[in-house]
Amino acid sequence: MYKDRSDECYARSSACMHPYSSTATTRLTPPACVNRLPFPAKVAPSIAEFKFNSKRLKMLSKDKVVPDRATGIVYWMSRDQRVQDNWALLYAQGLALKAKLPLHVCFCLVPKFLDATIRHYDFLLRGLEEVAEECKQRSIEFHLLLGRAAEVLPEFVSKHDLGAVVTDFSPLREPRSWVKDVTEGLPKDVPFYQVDAHNIVPVWEASNKLEYAARTIRNKINNKLSEFLSGFPPVVRHPHSGKLRAQPVDWAEADALLKVDRTVGPVAWAKPGTTAGLAVLEGFCNKRLRLFSTKRNDPTIDALSNLSPWLHFGQISVQRCVLVVREHKTKYTESVNAFCEEVIVRRELADNFCFYNDKYDSIEGTNDWARITLNAHRKDKRQYIYSREELSEGLTHDELWNSAQLQLVKDGKMHGFLRMYWAKKILEWTDTPERALADAIYLNDRYSLDGRDPNGFVGCMWSICGIHDQGWRERDIFGKIRYMNYEGCKRKFNIAAFVSRWGGKKHKYVAKK
Repeated sequence: MYKDRSDECYARSSACMHPYSSTATTRLTPPACVNRLPFPAKVAPSIAEFKFNSKRLKMLSKDKVVPDRATGIVYWMSRDQRVQDNWALLYAQGLALKAKLPLHVCFCLVPKFLDATIRHYDFLLRGLEEVAEECKQRSIEFHLLLGRAAEVLPEFVSKHDLGAVVTDFSPLREPRSWVKDVTEGLPKDVPFYQVDAHNIVPVWEASNKLEYAARTIRNKINNKLSEFLSGFPPVVRHPHSGKLRAQPVDWAEADALLKVDRTVGPVAWAKPGTTAGLAVLEGFCNKRLRLFSTKRNDPTIDALSNLSPWLHFGQISVQRCVLVVREHKTKYTESVNAFCEEVIVRRELADNFCFYNDKYDSIEGTNDWARITLNAHRKDKRQYIYSREELSEGLTHDELWNSAQLQLVKDGKMHGFLRMYWAKKILEWTDTPERALADAIYLNDRYSLDGRDPNGFVGCMWSICGIHDQGWRERDIFGKIRYMNYEGCKRKFNIAAFVSRWGGKKHKYVAKK
């Protein structure tokens, strides 16, 4: 069982500001590193003394008043699976403190979700163990509800006369449909709030439309960072309790109820949970950040943050990551700027694309020029055509591609530069653009720890369908979609070193009849 070491982890990190724990909603002396953060000069000791930016919030119900019969407030945790640095949980605690009511956290565990395997569910469940333990230490009741949210959450709220529900935000179709169904199922007089706790600038504040590229959204986001890139007050020990107490979670039973593929197992390098994620952040700042600006596109050098699994599951906050990394801006200016471009602008561009385009995983979701050029080259002769199974097992003629695929299968991640090459070769080696996109998304979602994420969908759509890009010199199969090849990779990094590490081999191509 997880032992709470969050105070210890933060205290020993010179680069971290700890959302310091509290035994009551009283003022505490924060660690000295709080004062070194660029935003803001002061952070309140609890949400009760912090001015919450209402632009982070959307009202999903007509009623805004907590009914008098209420016995508690609920945070429905979904995308953002952490206690600290979580605007949605902070808002829920603020409501509970104001109403002097108990605070409950509910997570609705579905037995199967898209192409998620036990690799993903293990990371999720072990992270939730840490959440449950931290909630317990802060007198917050954590409930693991088994089933679809629409089937279990409204009933839970009604049965226990809970007075308001707060949830976090995802731009993807399935989570948005869950929110819609819960909205319809909740008692009409129970307020329902949604808080974008995943993005620094809430997706609806960053832009009110589908953006064409990073250059069209960059200034919109950067101009609002001074408003939204603040420090966090801590989630404190909750002073109000009631009759409804959470039952201890049987994590083994929860695992046994899953109906997922168990052949794709957990990976050794990525330990789930907030504490582990913050340790990775600390390691990035101390060891790899100095290399990020110049070496991040070299798959043979350890220069990346490696934070994507924890960010995907919401086990750490991107806002916390930015605040911490920015402490090093004087020393590593270009690296910090490059990191912020990727983790703020590019990530929020991905959420923008999925939020304003419900065809975010389809050829129909791309720009007209890209659809036209892909259709024009639909029947171009392919030198190689591989099945999904051959791609999955890394059985192509290209040892670099095979090594990248083996990294994905074995480690649950792929270097960012090679993700582009990997997806573009799938377009080149499959018989239609539609199949290429479907195979790329399937393989990413099946093996990558950060699968089923706006970044993953947008990465595949950029590589295969040209979104957030422009037309390039026309060529066979690709049309005007940006092209990448083996020789280009050879000029950028030591292919032999990467292949040696991951063991990809050249396989003789057998033409399909």
